[in-house]
Amino acid sequence: MSDATQQFTFKAETKQLLNILIHSLYKDREVFLRELLSNASDALNRLRFEMVTNRDVLDPNAELKIQISVDPDAKLIVIQDTGIGMTREEVIENLGTIAQSGARKFIEATQSQNAEISQVIGQFGVGFYSVFMVADWVKVASRSFRQDAEAVSWSATGEDTYQIGPAELSARGTRIEIKLKESAAEFADEARLTNIIHKHSDYIGFPIYLGENQTAVNKQSSLWRAARQSVSEEQYKEFYRQTTLEFEDPLLHIHLSTDAPVQLYALLYIPGKAERGMFSLRKEDGLKLYTRNILIDDYNKDLLPEYLRFMQGVVDSEDLPLNVSRETVQASGLMSKLKKVLTNQVLRELENLAKNNAEKYESFWREFGAYLKQGIAAHPTEAETLSPFLRFKTNLRPESWSSLADYVSHMQDGQKEIYYLAGEDSKSILRSPHLDYFQARGIEVLLLTEPLDAFMLMGLRQYKEYDLKNVAQAEVETTPSDADQPNAEKLSDAELDSLIERFKQVLGEKVTDVRASQRLSQSVARLADADTNANPELQRVYKYLGKEYETPKKVLELNPTHPILKSLLQQASGSDLQNIVIEQIYENALLVEGLHPDPSSVAARVQQIIAAALK
Repeated sequence: MSDATQQFTFKAETKQLLNILIHSLYKDREVFLRELLSNASDALNRLRFEMVTNRDVLDPNAELKIQISVDPDAKLIVIQDTGIGMTREEVIENLGTIAQSGARKFIEATQSQNAEISQVIGQFGVGFYSVFMVADWVKVASRSFRQDAEAVSWSATGEDTYQIGPAELSARGTRIEIKLKESAAEFADEARLTNIIHKHSDYIGFPIYLGENQTAVNKQSSLWRAARQSVSEEQYKEFYRQTTLEFEDPLLHIHLSTDAPVQLYALLYIPGKAERGMFSLRKEDGLKLYTRNILIDDYNKDLLPEYLRFMQGVVDSEDLPLNVSRETVQASGLMSKLKKVLTNQVLRELENLAKNNAEKYESFWREFGAYLKQGIAAHPTEAETLSPFLRFKTNLRPESWSSLADYVSHMQDGQKEIYYLAGEDSKSILRSPHLDYFQARGIEVLLLTEPLDAFMLMGLRQYKEYDLKNVAQAEVETTPSDADQPNAEKLSDAELDSLIERFKQVLGEKVTDVRASQRLSQSVARLADADTNANPELQRVYKYLGKEYETPKKVLELNPTHPILKSLLQQASGSDLQNIVIEQIYENALLVEGLHPDPSSVAARVQQIIAAALK
C-alpha cells in the first residue's frame, strides 16, 4: 500500500455476507456479471440525467458505454463504464457498507429457506458483492463526473478488510478489475461472457463492447419497449421463436405499455399449443421479469393468476427496483398492481378474440380451456369473471361450441335455469336417460364430459341471473302429453307393481327405492338422487380423487312404456335371465351416469344375456 492508502475493516454484517458468498456452493455463479453490468447501466443513466441540466462534467463528449476486456492467461476480467463515477466518500458509502440492512435480510433469506443464492442475489442491496463468488480479489478505480474530482481506488480480497487510496484514472466512470479464482476460470472466455450478456443484459440501453470488437454485444433496444406501430407481425413471431424455441406460431400476442397505475412494458404470447415442444427453452411456467431492461427473474409466477400460467413473454417495470427483497415488493403492493393490470389486459384481449375471431378462439379453448375451468374450481370468486370465456357442447348443437351467452339466447320462453348434464364422453352422454324429457321438448342442455368439469361446477353456480341446474335433479312437468308418446302403452298398475317388487328383491340395498318415472320416453331406466339436496358433482369429484368412493345409493326409476320391461314380465319370476337383466339395467344406468366403480365387470353378465338371446 502507498502512504495515501488506508485500510478499513468491514462491518460484521458485511463480513458474514462475504463468508456466505465465498464459501457456499452455487449452481449459477454467472449472476455476478449481471449485477456488475446493471450497476454500470445505473451509473450511465445517472450521468445522462445529470447532463440534461449540467454540461459542466468531465469528458462531456465521451460515449456512454460499457467496455469489457478479458485476459484468459491471467484469468482477469475488466469492466469499465463512462458513467457518473464516485468520489472517495461515495466509494466508502457504496462499497464499504451495505445500506438499509440489505446484508441482514439476505443472510436471513439464505439461512431460513432452501433457496439458491443465485436466485436472491439482485433482490437485495448486495449485488456488487456477488463478484466474490468468482474472484480472488477485486480492484475498483473510479473518477467522479465532477471536473475537480480525483480518482479513487478500492480493493478487497473478500477477507475482513478493504483498502481505499488514490488511483490513476483519467477518464470519467468506474473500472472494475477481477482476478478470477481457479474454479471460475470459465468466465475468462469471451464466448462465455457473450452468452451471459445475451441471457441477462441483452437489453441494457447502452452498448456493451467485448474485447476488440467494435460492435456492441447486446441488442440495447428491447422489442417490448418499441412503439407497437413500428413492430411488424413477423418481428413479433421471431421474438417468440427466439425466446421459446417453439416452432408453432403463437395464437396471439399482446403488446402493452402503461404509465398508470404503474409504469410497465409487456409483450405476452398465448402459445399455439398447450404442450411445450421438445426443444422449448421455457421449462417452467412464469414470465420473464425485467426492471429497466435488466432480467431479474426468468420464471416469475406472481405476475398473472394461476389460471393464466400458460402465458409466455416479458414484463418490464420502471417502478420495480433491482435491489429489493421479494417481501418488500409484495408489501408495497407493486406486484399486485402489476398483476391486476396484466390480468385485465389478457382477459380483454381474449374477449376481443372471441368476439372478432370465433374460429381462433375455439383453437384457444381446445388448448387452454382447462386452465380457465381450473381457475373457477380453485377460486370460485373468479367465476363471474371467467364464466363468459367458457365454451360447451350441447345436446342440440353437439358439433359446435357455445358460450353461456349463446345458451341464454337460445332459452325457451319462461325458462329460468341453465341445464347441464355431466357424463363420461361426448357420445354416450347423448344417450343419457336424463335427456329424454329435454330432447323431446327441444330444450338445450350443456354437455360436460371432462373430469375437470365436476370440479368447475363446485365453483360455477350461476351465470348472470340464471342458476345452473343438473338435469338429473331438475324439476320438470312429469305428466307427458299424448303427443309426446303417441304409440306408448303403459304396463298396468298391477304389472308395474309386480315388476318393481322384483327389482327391489334383486337389487336389494344397491338402491334406496324403485319407482315409475313419468319423464322417460326413450330409455328403460334412470337413476335419481334419493335426497333432493344431494350433490352429484361432489360424488363425481370423490370418484376422480379416489377418496373413500362408494357407489352412491340412488332411486331407480323405470319407464312403464318401454318394451324391455314388458318383455321382462314375460320371463318366469325369479329366473336367472330375469335376474341378470334386472342387474344389467341397473348397471347400465350406473355406466351412463359415469358412476360405475368397475365398468369391466359387466362384460361377463352381458355374455350371459347374449347366450340366452341366441337360444
